[in-house]
Amino acid sequence: MPDSAAMPAMPEVGEIAHDDALRERLAANLTRHEVRQHPGEGRKHAAVAVIVLDSDADLHGSDPAFSGLGADERRELLAEIPGAIDDPMLTGDVEGTAGGAAVLLTRRGSHLRGHRGQWALPGGRVDRGETLLEAAIRECSEEVGLELTCDDLLGQLDDYPTRSGYVISPFVFWLTDDREPVANPAEVASVHRVSLRELIRPDSPRFVSIPESDRPVVQVPIGGDLIHAPTGAVLYQFRAVAYDGLNTRVDELEQPVFAWR
Repeated sequence: MPDSAAMPAMPEVGEIAHDDALRERLAANLTRHEVRQHPGEGRKHAAVAVIVLDSDADLHGSDPAFSGLGADERRELLAEIPGAIDDPMLTGDVEGTAGGAAVLLTRRGSHLRGHRGQWALPGGRVDRGETLLEAAIRECSEEVGLELTCDDLLGQLDDYPTRSGYVISPFVFWLTDDREPVANPAEVASVHRVSLRELIRPDSPRFVSIPESDRPVVQVPIGGDLIHAPTGAVLYQFRAVAYDGLNTRVDELEQPVFAWR
């Protein structure tokens, strides 16, 4: 795939309603999807949750931790992202990305040993004796305080094997009530509701080449930032499979080198 150019200014995409029609669309497309699973082969198993919930542009659209950064801090933040350093549209924050149906994203705490500060979906390692689904549900409770059940489940996406030695299994959940996610500061720096309109932007996804791999790096633009695999790969497949109804695979898409550690 060719390298992507800097992000152009995109036309405004309207909010997507968090309603029964969307739920039925996502559930039907996920039911038709044949999940691709990967054997462990020495890797650890992990499970993550793609949580679809409602959002309000005014209540959930801020990103105070990053919107106040100066130019030097932003350059340092973007330095390791392939193709980002010369892109004036990238700011590193997701200010103004809420409104309508949304997915829940977290920023990992800066004090964590692995992948600190990176974007993530709620989730983590599967404990001994747990199923993948049980692990996803438990991790949502521990990280963002949401008590999910099997009744909230819409379906499953493909496994994604990571460079850091995990096989990640994503599950898609639908929240219909007023359960409020709350970040656990021991694991999560902040919680964000990112509108589905961000996932269906015409400039998404982007693919860039890196000298360290023959596989294209996938980038999902969200506000003024870029979400990379594994989270970016899961979000891309969620958009392509669950929303668009396509048969799109993402397990061969690459992570940037900073996410290999």
